[in-house]
Formats: sequence, C-alpha cells, structure tokens
Amino acid sequence: MIVELFKTIILGIIEGFTEFLPISSTGHLYLADEFVRLNEPKAFIDMFMVVIQFGAILAVILIYFHKLNPFSPRKDSLEKRQTWDIWFKVIIAILPSVIVGLPLNNWMEQNLTSWQVIASTLLIYGILFIVIENYAKDKKPSTTSLNSLSYKTAFAIGLFQVLALVPGTSRSGATILGGIVIGVSRFVVTEFSFFLAIPTMFGASLLKIVKYLVDGNTFSMDQTIILLVGTLVSFIVAYISIKFLLDYIKKNDFKIFGWYRIILAIIVILYFGFVR
Repeated sequence: MIVELFKTIILGIIEGFTEFLPISSTGHLYLADEFVRLNEPKAFIDMFMVVIQFGAILAVILIYFHKLNPFSPRKDSLEKRQTWDIWFKVIIAILPSVIVGLPLNNWMEQNLTSWQVIASTLLIYGILFIVIENYAKDKKPSTTSLNSLSYKTAFAIGLFQVLALVPGTSRSGATILGGIVIGVSRFVVTEFSFFLAIPTMFGASLLKIVKYLVDGNTFSMDQTIILLVGTLVSFIVAYISIKFLLDYIKKNDFKIFGWYRIILAIIVILYFGFVR
C-alpha cells in the first residue's frame, strides 16, 4: 500500500501541476500511467485519472471564493449582479462541451487515448501557441475585463473548449488560444478558463463515478484512500500552479508552453515509436 500511495502522490502532483497550465493534464496522466501504473483494475484507474481533477476544482473555488460568491455580504448590489453575470456566461460557455461531449464520451475514451493522438495534439497546439502569440503580439485586446466579456464571446470560448475533448489538447490551452484569437486579454481568458473548469470538471468527475458504480464496481478501503490522497495532493499542487500562472502571465506570453508541448511531443514520439 505504501508503494501505491507513493504512485498516487506522483499522479496527484502531475494532475495538480498540469491541470491549469495549457499543457494537457489528461495527456500527462495517460503518459505517466506508462511508468507509474497503479496496481488496480483498469476501470478504477480510468475513473481515478478523471476524479482527482476534483482537487483542482477545489483550488479554484478557494482562490476565487469571494469573486465567485454572489451572496457575499461584502458585495454591493452591483457587484452581486456582476457575479451572477459571470456565472451565466460560464453556463453559456459550457453548453457546447456538454452537447458534444456527453454522447461521444465513450467513443472518445475507446478511440482517442493512444500515444499517437496525444503526441499529435501536443505538437499541433504547441505550434499554434507560438504562431498565435506572434500574431497577437502587437494587437490590443478588445476585451480587457470579465465584466466586458460578452455572452457571444463567452459562447465562442466555449466552442473552443470542445476541442479539448481530444486528449492532449488541454482544456485551458484550447480556451486560452481561442480567447486570444477573438480578442480577449490573456489574463481575462485565463481567469474565465479557470471558472469554466468548475462545472466542466465537476460534471466530468461525477459522470465518471456514476459510470464506475453503474458498471457494477465498488470502492475498497485501499481504493478510497488512494482516491482521497490523489485528490488532496492535486488540490495543494493546483493551488500553487494557479498562483504561479496568474503571476506569470502578467508579464509574459504563452510561447514557453508552446515550446514545452513541442519538446514533449518529440519525446513521446521517440519513446513510443522507437524505444518502447
């Protein structure tokens, strides 16, 4: 059990660190499973890979609790209306992923989790980050605050989030790239991407647990501990990762993440294509 907990901590660190950076947490977890495989049935591992994202959700909620709480007594009536407005924009933005993702969920799990797909999406979006950042370098964003983010723009960002249904794409990466392309500032689209994660990842985690139980699976005591430890570690590391990213993008663009994705894609291709 000690060895399994050590593996769980490693996977929790990977999830927490990569969830909100635009480098694909799902892709990293699937690749990590090649080297840090839990000694559990595949059904549990597949569920675990998604459900530990719940820890990352809690990190967002803790950091933005006041900003996202429409009932805060410290807010005046205008601020409360603006908070509700943010939530309504989030709901509008997650609709495309719900409409597309729910019916295709099983098919994508069965057909799009190969190393070839992950390497391809890492590479493609790595290149796009560099190209789009160069394109937007001298352009002034038209949306520079959450309050000025229109419902139309929120829905457009939600359409880009659909791309992240393919492993290796990165949910935050797709929404950030999309936001930059349509004129949203890096900081605003990054924060909005965090907010989108709350219902998106909570829904994905809940769906995974329900499917796991409906298929006749149960949780042993060891599995429950593994799930709780992974979620806790993910929460702690995600909190640190979010703080880092918010500070980083105040002075920098996202090209470094593009180069990281390209280098990782090359490593994946070399390993799985020629070494393994």
